[in-house]
Order: sequence, then structure tokens, then C-alpha cells
Amino acid sequence: MNRNYRFRLYPSKTQEMEMLEVLDSCRKLYNHFLGEWKNVDKVPRKYDLQAHIPALVEKHPNLENVHSKTRQYVLWQLYANLRGLRGAKERGRKVGKLRFKKYGRNKCFVYNQTGFAIIDNKLRLSKIDSIPIKLHREIKGNIKQVYVKRTDSGKWFATFSVEAEQEKLGTTGKKIGIDLNIQNYLTDSNGEVVEHPHTLLELEKKLKREQRRLSKKKRGSMNKLRQRYKLARVHERIADKRGDFLHKLSRYYIENYDLIVVEDLAVKEMMESAYNAKNTADSSWSSFISMLSYKAEGAGRTFVKVDPKNTTQMCSRCGQHVYKQIWVREHRCPTCGLVMDRDHNAAINILNKALIEVGQGLSEHTPAEMRPLLQDFGHVASFVEETGSSFQKP
Repeated sequence: MNRNYRFRLYPSKTQEMEMLEVLDSCRKLYNHFLGEWKNVDKVPRKYDLQAHIPALVEKHPNLENVHSKTRQYVLWQLYANLRGLRGAKERGRKVGKLRFKKYGRNKCFVYNQTGFAIIDNKLRLSKIDSIPIKLHREIKGNIKQVYVKRTDSGKWFATFSVEAEQEKLGTTGKKIGIDLNIQNYLTDSNGEVVEHPHTLLELEKKLKREQRRLSKKKRGSMNKLRQRYKLARVHERIADKRGDFLHKLSRYYIENYDLIVVEDLAVKEMMESAYNAKNTADSSWSSFISMLSYKAEGAGRTFVKVDPKNTTQMCSRCGQHVYKQIWVREHRCPTCGLVMDRDHNAAINILNKALIEVGQGLSEHTPAEMRPLLQDFGHVASFVEETGSSFQKP
């Protein structure tokens, strides 16, 4: 299976200037190939364009400072973007045309298969020399590619694409349904609640202040450039805090459950609605679901997405349809008398749907047989201590 490892780079001023030159050379090469592609009636083959690279290197000496595999990968990126646009168009989405990249718009370059090595806690890149790297964990597997990226705040990172053996976890015999909701971050079928970290709301005041300061700076000045870096650092802090929370939460469920079930949410449509769009964006539900999916694949777990239709309105005990407005936070069934939190009821329905789909029959998760999230509460305490989140009974 493929796995990515991301580490921070600490280049010197000279190395940073060389890396910026490589970024700009790749940008110009991308624009050249895009111009060639647009100016012909028949779509050119990738390998025909690739054959022009040696002549371009002779014409533009700056390309000599770019590793040969990196130059070839620029062309691969162009055709990958074209395939992505074609696929989006086939799915019915409205798409435009590829645009030429302006100065500063190219953020990364790639060493594919060769031209890199890790020696004495330094990443050696061909044409650039050895760069100090923070290797905070062991890289397991065969490194195939290295993506070198510069963030908007000026930080440099190296992402290693690795082919590794699948590391399956031991079975636990437990299954869980997860309801992603608005009042909290999620409620699972065991009745446990994870509070929303509200990362954006915590730093929103600072974000607005830095944005106002940026708008007052003179265009093209160094003060505006410095302020843009300050604003980018706030955005990165929000993304880093959110990503840290999502990684720890997804890892928690992967390590403790064999079957994990979530709703197949249409997050894009939810974002376009006027109701609570900011909180939906701050939740990053798509990222959380994606993390559960690839981590479950790597750990040998079963991950299922089910249709969210009627999971909130249906009674988890008798199956009766009980209509509730969004602000009604309690489920009360007039048929069987079940009273419980609406999100807990929805999580049980989500799990039951998946069990029916995989042929295991109905779940045993009924209010009379509700069990705690973990029999060993030491795991819960450890998770709370690591993430700063809290579990609460509804």
C-alpha cells in the first residue's frame, strides 16, 4: 500500500534561493507545455512533448539546475490536471480551462524515483545539496517519490511517498456507528459524545485582525509581504490544530473497532446551504471520513458509508418514522416510548444500516443494552489528555 510521510525542512538562505529558482523554472516549464498543448489542433502525446525537454534545456540554461526527473514530472502534472478536468466534466461539473501559472503560484517540485537520499538527518537533493530535516518518526517502506513544498508562510516541507506492507491490527470484536452532527463534533452508537474543538472560532478574532492589517498595507511593499506571511501563519495554525484533532480522533476509532460506519454525507451541498455553513466548514467532515477510510484500509479494518436518509427521523428501537425539526435535540417515539438523544439514536440507525448491508442482521445496540464506548476507560482518559477534547454522556 502507499503511505505518505511529511517532515519539516530547514534550508539555509542559499539553499532556499536555489529551491525558489527550481520552483520558478518548473513554473515556466509548465507554462511552456501548456502553451504547446493549447496552440495545436490535435492533442499532443505526452511523450512527444517530453522529447522537447533536451532542446529546452539547451535554450534556457536555468533548467540545468533542475533535476532531469523533476523536469519530466512537470509534464506529468500537466496531464494529470487535464485528466482531472475531463473527469470532473464527465461527472457533470462545470469546469473551465487550465490557466498559466503566475509568479509565486507554483508551490512544489517532485523528485521521482531518483535524485534524493537521506543521510545523517539530512535530505540530499540533486542540484541543491543536503538540507537539514526533522525526522520525527521512522520511514517504513521503499521511498518512491519526494514532494518538496513551500507553504504560504515560507516554511518548507518534504513529503515522502512510500510503498509499504500493510500493518494489520488485531481484532477487537467491536463495531461502531458514528453520527457527525452540529451541536457536537460526533456522537457514536455507544452514546459517547466528542465535543467540537471549534478551531476556527478560537482563532477567528486574530484572523480578522491580521486580515485588516493586510488590507491597510501599501500594495507591492515589503510591509504587505511581511503581513501576508503573518496572515498565512494564522491560517496554517488553524489547519494544523484541526488536522491534529482529526488524526488523533480517527486513529482512536481505528485502533478500537473492527467495523466503523459513517454517513455518506454530501458536504459540498451542505456548505452551499445558508444554515451553519461556517461550522460545517470548520468541522472538515470530508477530511475526517477520508482519514477513517485510508487508515482502515491500512489497518485491516472494515469501513462502511451508508445512505443518511431517515437516520435521524427513524426510531432505533421499533423503526417508526418520528419527524423532528433540526432544533429538536431529543428523540421521543410515540409508538414504543423510546426517549434518547437524537444524535445517539441516529448513530445506532447508521450502524444498523451497515450491518444489514453486510449481511449480519440487526445490531444489538438497543437502549436496554447500551454499553460504554470502551470497557477500559484508561484509553478514554489517554485520548482526552492527548487531544484536549472531552467525552460526555448525552
